[in-house]
Amino acid sequence: MLPFWIALQFLSSFPVRLPGMPTPEQSGRSLLFYPLVGLLFGIVLTALSTILQGAPLLLHAALVLAAWVLLSGGLHLDGLADSADAWLGGFGDRERTLTIMKDPRSGPIAVVTLVMSLLLKFAAIVALIDQHHSSGLLLAPVIGRAAMLGLFLNTPYVRKGGLGQALSDHLPRRLSQQVLLTVFVGCAVFAGWAGFVALMAAVAGFYWLRHLMVRRLGGTTGDTAGAMLELLEMAVLVTLALLL
Repeated sequence: MLPFWIALQFLSSFPVRLPGMPTPEQSGRSLLFYPLVGLLFGIVLTALSTILQGAPLLLHAALVLAAWVLLSGGLHLDGLADSADAWLGGFGDRERTLTIMKDPRSGPIAVVTLVMSLLLKFAAIVALIDQHHSSGLLLAPVIGRAAMLGLFLNTPYVRKGGLGQALSDHLPRRLSQQVLLTVFVGCAVFAGWAGFVALMAAVAGFYWLRHLMVRRLGGTTGDTAGAMLELLEMAVLVTLALLL
């Protein structure tokens, strides 16, 4: 179970203590548990939403979204901000884009992107709570983290020597495909036709974002993987809010 604890420590703010520095092989296998971490997030968020039933609608949604951000420690929002800055400031140049991603400062485009992303998530959560549908709180975290597994499975990692390189090099390919198939079928069955449409929207978004990464960078980075997770979570929530 060590790979699960590695995944939980990396993807969440839960106080997980590892017995030591994980090996590259253990880090690679941890990717298999990313969707399970997403499911844990979904269970926590759904439970919180249930507890908040009867609270003012906007406050209810705001507390759920705040908990969502706190659960991940803002890790993927940071990746979204860095990617937004780099995509605009890189002017189509690969090396300039990668350099800007390393800059810890956030420019105006990063701030605007974060505000728009969180605003759309918030509005979708409001709509889902108002319609008494909590499925999105389970589906979005699972699909977003499964997308990270899929990205590392079929996309080169462009920064050599980092954690992402170890993840990509030591990811069990056959098991990854089985996990992704299980997630796909499970999500479609769980949420019915609306969940299937949201899943298809996420798949379309995945391939479009992957295409942009490969065309600009030749592959992915940790920042672009985090950006993809945030954008696909948003896409799933918005799609469900429109359909349900």
